[in-house]
Amino acid sequence: MAAGSTAPLLAAVACVVLVFLAPAVSGYGATLESVPDLVKAMYVNIESFPCVRLLNLSGEIGCANPGHGQIIAPVVRFSSIDQLVQPSAVLLPLDQMSDFFLRVSNHPELYHNVAGVLVESNGVHSNLLELSPDRKFPQEDFAPYSNVSQDWNPAGSGIMWKRYDFPAFLLSEESTQTLRQIADKNEKSNNGYQANVAEFDLVMQTTKAETHDSESCLKAQSCLPLGGQSVWASLPPMSNASKHQKPVIMVVASQDSASFFRDRSLGADSPISGLIALLTAVDALSHVHDLSKLKKQLVFAAFDGEAWGYLGSRKFLQELDEGADSVNGINSSMIEQVLEIGSVGKGISEGHPLFYAHAARNSSISKKMLDALQSGSDSLGSDNVKVKPAATSNPGVPPSSLMSFMRKHTSTSGVVLEDFDSQFSNRFYHSYLDNPANINSSSIAAAAALVARSLYILATADMPVDLMTLNTIRVNVTLVEELIGCLLTCDPGLSCGIAKSFISPSNSCPSHYVGVFQDSPSSTQFPSYADDTSRFIWNFLADRTGTLAGIIISCTGKCSDENEVCVGAEVEGGGRCVVSTTRYVPAYSTRLKFEDNAWHVLPANSSDPMGAADPVWTESYWNTISLRVYAVQSTTSDWLVLLAGLVVTAVSYLAVIIGRTYISKITKRD
Repeated sequence: MAAGSTAPLLAAVACVVLVFLAPAVSGYGATLESVPDLVKAMYVNIESFPCVRLLNLSGEIGCANPGHGQIIAPVVRFSSIDQLVQPSAVLLPLDQMSDFFLRVSNHPELYHNVAGVLVESNGVHSNLLELSPDRKFPQEDFAPYSNVSQDWNPAGSGIMWKRYDFPAFLLSEESTQTLRQIADKNEKSNNGYQANVAEFDLVMQTTKAETHDSESCLKAQSCLPLGGQSVWASLPPMSNASKHQKPVIMVVASQDSASFFRDRSLGADSPISGLIALLTAVDALSHVHDLSKLKKQLVFAAFDGEAWGYLGSRKFLQELDEGADSVNGINSSMIEQVLEIGSVGKGISEGHPLFYAHAARNSSISKKMLDALQSGSDSLGSDNVKVKPAATSNPGVPPSSLMSFMRKHTSTSGVVLEDFDSQFSNRFYHSYLDNPANINSSSIAAAAALVARSLYILATADMPVDLMTLNTIRVNVTLVEELIGCLLTCDPGLSCGIAKSFISPSNSCPSHYVGVFQDSPSSTQFPSYADDTSRFIWNFLADRTGTLAGIIISCTGKCSDENEVCVGAEVEGGGRCVVSTTRYVPAYSTRLKFEDNAWHVLPANSSDPMGAADPVWTESYWNTISLRVYAVQSTTSDWLVLLAGLVVTAVSYLAVIIGRTYISKITKRD
């Protein structure tokens, strides 16, 4: 056949395909004028959030395609175990999520027929009473006490700590409606053929490389360690040249959360309410004059990676031991007291703020901290902010960064301020439903006020408390509301005014999943990959704890004086140099070492009591993650299309032969 006849032939086949496939996609309302239009109409990309593959020293958790390729399966609603008779993409109501994943793990036949899971979104305001994929005692292996039977998190199902060899996605609200319509179409199919399928692309590099634990995947470079950047700052700033060292009161909070679905880790109550309270307390104290005259030094820290083995607090303590530049100005012996602000977003009881103080040890210093909190509460008067000691029946402090300090130094005196006594008041712990609807801004503001005043009382030590100054310490309630909008919503998100005055965010929608550590650990103070939240916290603390340098000049990086830092360096026009002791501290496993451009797992060290329990979490690489749905024809339709194509091919071929013969005869006559 002549080459020139190929194009008409292909065009004819394409036309036939369009004729036969157009009805299959007509439900999407597409006008098909070309093959690209057909492709666009057939494939609907679904907005969703994946569960991904994580690894530790003993194995894997999370989700992934079981092989090296995409998975295609019909979309069905899940109503019973008996319903799944073939591998299917299961559309799952949110209220059945925990029960379903628990049953899948214990039911091999059901597991075999789950090709993928699509979890419906209930929106911001859900009717669910509880949903927590974490354990009932989160991170119990790190507890500084032996009684780990306490159900701190009674809603916990533990499903996020299991391995699933199928993809799972949380759908957006809009996508939920789309998938419901598709599942309905499949249910109403007259011939029983489910023509609408989901295509999952969640292929993990660790699956391809067959590396199924952290040590092997780090060697094969098919994964990266979980980690980020913690931030600490002193108020007032400490001079590097100063020889006088005051006892330090550490005030800490966590800045990261976790979730079954990687990019939906907001953690509004646990732990971001505590972080917001810390930032607001710093703001309130920054207006107090003559803090340098107090007997104790205030140091504030926001730890990253706490949801994954207390990475931030443990690495901070290791840096202190090693005298690293990231903690220049303080050492372990200076830390006298640790006050942690935990979950404080739900501390409203009978219309008034109520918090519980969980003491680390029954020591005289811990008693002073409890007394200071009570005095701070009393000073707030008509605000009626109450604080109570936690029940003595509790085995110890709840899951918190304070555990790292206690395991490192058993004599550590500290208190964790929480909105609960013996069980989490947050029934959505480490769930995407721990969102702004789950917290009360008045509770956070009350906690910030209580902390700010209590810290002033503690820092005066044996000096008489200046009641006039104490009563001037008030929190900015508007700042609390603004920080909630910045750190817990997409509108405005990190495009809010206060964040944009400090950083150029990579994404306006915040997510508090720790992510992976991509920097070289040596570049601590100018990290290339610090996430938006860490950079915002660093700039906020530097701004609130700092004082303007003598000569105000624009800066875009390092300032000339070693006691100065550049605040707002990312914004247009540059930032400004301020005198501030604000530092980044790397947050990754203390059992990892970066050498020869690769990560290596170290043996457990006796100087790190938590090292033996450290899982060394890593996250698999991947090329793309996507979810889309489209319509497919039944086998009968496929055969009809093939038959029609063959007929068109044969007719076209005969037409070409007859035409050439006819033309040849005409030419000879002429």
